[in-house]
Amino acid sequence: MTLKKKPQRTCLGCRNSKNKTELIRIVRTPEGDVKVDPSGKANGRGAYLCRDSECLKRAIKAKALQKALKTEIPPDIGDRLLREIANGE
Repeated sequence: MTLKKKPQRTCLGCRNSKNKTELIRIVRTPEGDVKVDPSGKANGRGAYLCRDSECLKRAIKAKALQKALKTEIPPDIGDRLLREIANGE
């Protein structure tokens, strides 16, 4: 019996590589909306963050989230993502 490898992703905030299931996926939908993707399967361009608001703050400050999603991240969307991550913890 072979063990199945778990997919690894890198957090944009702390740059640590972790199992995909341990991270939160932020997605830019084809319509251009930026939101948290709890299922990890939503259609669109995705980026991964630890389940920690500090990682999100670092990713926004360094514009890593903006670069990964290839879109502007307005401050109100950053605040909404912080609330969604805080509610999910």
